[in-house]
Amino acid sequence: MTEIMEIMKARHSVRSYLDKPIPQDIRKQLDDYAAELNRQGNLNMQIIYDEPQCFNSRLAHYGRFENCSNYIAVIGKKAADLDYRGGYYGELLVLKAQQLGLNTCWVALTHGKSQAVINSGETEVIIISLGYGKTAGNPHKSKSAENVSDVTDDSPQWYKRGIDAALLAPTAVNQQKFRFTLNGNKVSLKHPLIGTCLDIDTGIVSCHFELAAGNENFEWA
Repeated sequence: MTEIMEIMKARHSVRSYLDKPIPQDIRKQLDDYAAELNRQGNLNMQIIYDEPQCFNSRLAHYGRFENCSNYIAVIGKKAADLDYRGGYYGELLVLKAQQLGLNTCWVALTHGKSQAVINSGETEVIIISLGYGKTAGNPHKSKSAENVSDVTDDSPQWYKRGIDAALLAPTAVNQQKFRFTLNGNKVSLKHPLIGTCLDIDTGIVSCHFELAAGNENFEWA
């Protein structure tokens, strides 16, 4: 539990990368894990290596991306819960990349056309930049646990850990538009109806909460 929290704390959004290829052994670990997550989440996530054109567009320059030639394309069959699953399983892959010494950034719009293969009936949910960052990035400004949940001093430790981990989750424009409530051992997670990438964010936040709180301790309401 401590290890995953440390990985979450160390992981920050990075937009500027070194001209350093990802070694084959690291690629294999990432590809194997992506294949496992695709099976679990019914997705078609693809890791594209040594392809600089996606982040060599006007939008990418506007987004201040520099020297990015690797990325994860989060893809799946069109479905009501696709964005949520993309966020959830995409973040698991992001945390694996961090564990392997790589840096990442979730990128909704500020990139060009990816080279991923999108099959009939599928759609590309989002792109995640990947590589060795020039820096490790900086922590994002964060709301307090009380701002995003009903946590109190008397709340179970697993719930407090889950909220702390949720606050470490990346969200679009750092909006942190989510709210946790606890009733017995049932946890509710809600977001407003209007906002940017809210279902993707909810998937990412759910991932962080589950990893820290422990699935054995609660049920989703």
